[in-house]
Amino acid sequence: MKKIFRELQIEAIQIARQYPPPDFYSHFGRQVERSCLTFASDPNTKVIHNYIFENIENNYGHGIDHARKVALDAGVLILIEGESAGYTDERLLHMLHLAHCAGLLHDICRRQKQHARVGAVVAEKVLLEQGFSEKDIADICLAIANHEAFGVNDESDTSEGDLLSNCLYDADKFRWGPENFTQTVWSMVNCMDVSIEVFMKHYPKGMSFLRKIRDTFRTPTGRIYGPQFIDLGLSIGEDLHLLIMEKYLPDS
Repeated sequence: MKKIFRELQIEAIQIARQYPPPDFYSHFGRQVERSCLTFASDPNTKVIHNYIFENIENNYGHGIDHARKVALDAGVLILIEGESAGYTDERLLHMLHLAHCAGLLHDICRRQKQHARVGAVVAEKVLLEQGFSEKDIADICLAIANHEAFGVNDESDTSEGDLLSNCLYDADKFRWGPENFTQTVWSMVNCMDVSIEVFMKHYPKGMSFLRKIRDTFRTPTGRIYGPQFIDLGLSIGEDLHLLIMEKYLPDS
């Protein structure tokens, strides 16, 4: 990464520290803990995790760290929405496992066109090799195929399939909050040879995209808490934009 972008990432992290973390994690601490503990202890999830670790590239900021975070938050959303719907604990645990696997696999083909649809095909092969049932494979692959914003979504034959799809989408879009400016953007520019001037030329378009994402959350919980993630990201982005123009491009 160019020196100037390393410096800007440090600046962005410092800006982000001035803002509170999203309420989602403190309001649902019990579900966060259960998702993390289950993720760490489930042997099948570990197999999928190891596969992703060995086969996924950074993918413009969508590498293994991104996949883990999406998996964990998709699990939290499954627990919240499943508990609200009256799921049994056995059913919840099974859905939690599917959410973790879907989150880990969702960006396996991130560099390809229509990466969600292509990724669903690759995920199906991986899941077949691991002995997942036909229904579970269908639900996971549908969720992966549906996780891009502003696309046409397919519906599941079951309420569990639709819930998994919506939870994966929302967990993925949570990443477009503060993490967008503390991590993702810098991983993306590291994959490209761009100047600070070119970076700033595209900055307004990126901010506009975030504003559009704000209104796309799909679960009841996501619609309540998701906009705060995006608003925090936008605030950090606006502060960073001002700092760049004043400190790094004062004559622009």
